Amino acid sequence: MPAATPQPPTGEAKEKYIRHLFDSIAEHYDFMNMVMSFGMLKYWHRVFRSLTNLSPGGRALDVACGTAELALIMAQQVGPTGHVEGVDLSPNMVAVGQRKIERLGMADRITLTVGNALDLPYPDNSFDCVATGFAMRNVADIHKAFAEMARVTRPGGRVICLELSRPVNPLLRAPYNFYLNRIVPILGRWNERRFARQNPDQLMPYTWLPESLKYFPDQEGLAEIYREAGLVDVFYRNLSGGVVCLHVGTKPGAN
Repeated sequence: MPAATPQPPTGEAKEKYIRHLFDSIAEHYDFMNMVMSFGMLKYWHRVFRSLTNLSPGGRALDVACGTAELALIMAQQVGPTGHVEGVDLSPNMVAVGQRKIERLGMADRITLTVGNALDLPYPDNSFDCVATGFAMRNVADIHKAFAEMARVTRPGGRVICLELSRPVNPLLRAPYNFYLNRIVPILGRWNERRFARQNPDQLMPYTWLPESLKYFPDQEGLAEIYREAGLVDVFYRNLSGGVVCLHVGTKPGAN
């Protein structure tokens, strides 16, 4: 009989799985993202930069910061008088991010912490912008994650999510699904060898990537989660035909 297909983990098991998954692929994570996005990642980051509303002296948070890509963008925006925090479940991803920060001379304005997006270690109303990139598919409770992000955002501040989504152009859907489900797992094999040796019965990291999107809300669904978290003026922008979507919401209450 053929071996059973590993099932996606949930709850606490998902947190443990995600931590170990990203610990195992951290060293080559940035390279793989650039390869698999055909370089479009830089464009997506430029659009993100244009929507943070950050200014010099501001404070920002990168939730599930990974290797600190968004944190570095926001650190450039807040300048030497501002500060950016980053929190991630994976110690190895944080370590890679810390090396990048030090290499780029940003250690004085970015602080990275190992922590959980479902229990952010910051007081209410702490940040002018709270952002997350390509991470919300991996949390155990997406509603709680956005409630936490809204909690630590200052009134008038923005919550931004840059994430994989579903193409809005029907002509893109079939080739996109083929690439995501068939090609991406092949491209990722060389970077998941360590995980495969230690976890032969688990979904491989670059098989998890397309699998995670199956359970993730579409553009309108994620916008509704924003509203449930108490955010207002919610809008989203489809990028690259909807392959990626950038959601923005504002915390009410500013004077």
